[in-house]
Amino acid sequence: MAHSYFCPCPRGLEAALAEELGEIALQSPTFKIHNQVPGGVHCSGELSDAYRINLHSRIASRVLMRMAHASYKNENDIYDLTLAQPWEEWMGVHHTIRVDVTAVKSPLRSLEFTTLKIKDAICDRFRDLVNERPSVDTKTPDMRIVGFLDARNFTIYLDTSGEALFKRGWRMDTGDAPLRENLAAGLLRVSGWKPGTVLFDPMCGSGTILAEAAQMVAGIPPGLRRGFAFEKFLRFHKPQWEAIKAAVKPKPIPAEPTIFGSDISGDMIAMSRYNLNRAGITFEIPLKQIEAQEVKAPSEVPGILLTNPPYGERIGVRGDSTLPEDELSSAFYSAFGTTLKQRFAGWHAFLFTADLSLPKLLRLKEARKTPFFNGALECRLFRFDMVAGYNRREEAKPKAV
Repeated sequence: MAHSYFCPCPRGLEAALAEELGEIALQSPTFKIHNQVPGGVHCSGELSDAYRINLHSRIASRVLMRMAHASYKNENDIYDLTLAQPWEEWMGVHHTIRVDVTAVKSPLRSLEFTTLKIKDAICDRFRDLVNERPSVDTKTPDMRIVGFLDARNFTIYLDTSGEALFKRGWRMDTGDAPLRENLAAGLLRVSGWKPGTVLFDPMCGSGTILAEAAQMVAGIPPGLRRGFAFEKFLRFHKPQWEAIKAAVKPKPIPAEPTIFGSDISGDMIAMSRYNLNRAGITFEIPLKQIEAQEVKAPSEVPGILLTNPPYGERIGVRGDSTLPEDELSSAFYSAFGTTLKQRFAGWHAFLFTADLSLPKLLRLKEARKTPFFNGALECRLFRFDMVAGYNRREEAKPKAV
């Protein structure tokens, strides 16, 4: 039986997710990609296709299975639609539940009240059937139910993923401001990086970008080391799931390193090593403790430099912390821009940041800037093509005294 799915993702990565889902769909004749909308991609397929997306998608945040979709005028319409769904085919009264609601331009006054009505409808359905109701667990529920409201329509979903998909199951330690794994994977795709191309992250922090890239090189799916909500579904087909996992074939280990990282902090380098090990990476990824302004290209073949540079207080550990924060930032980026110009000719440098003035600080002209959201924070992925002599901004003329 075919189901409709919605795969949410970080805003800005919808096209990258659609492309990735298209690649996953090559493994299944029943899996179809439909349309991109702000915040995700609609698709459809068998229940086994949801297993496949959860295992293989690096960019999706979740895989939501649509239970029902209809127009509504008030909370009672939402209650009635939810009550009418065959929840007992998917879950038992012993399963714990959590309900989340998102709304865009909904006329309803209270999302909390709407959430309560959805929960009541599911509990009332079970009470009518077995004279018992499931318990609510907001921390670690067995089943997550997601409601989405726009101005006219209500859609109710059953979440097949459980914990958000960016939680790969390998990360133990993070730095101050870790990049989510699915955002890191999306940035790799948008940058055009592919296994075999040289990759360098000179401010690697806890190693998220490196780990995502290294798993791609090794052929390790992002969901291999974690559990999913669908494994608790009453309709879960374990042999099918085991077959999908068994079809994963590891790729041969590269003879020479192509992924490189560095960071000013020795603790971060140690954390990156630990995280790479937990992510199942068995081949060498050279990591170096060095300031970003001091780095040299790690290979003679030009490649892709991709990094999420520090900002604000995080930059304070990088040099003379007696300077005010904005001066410290300017000095750091000015020196890093010079390093890129002098030592990375032929490279494509991608910097992901919430600081929209970054090109000015680097004194470089961006070739492209792609808008993204890291949660609610508006960010840009700036691309700089490091062609010797072409990319320098006009140096500011000295002011007359």
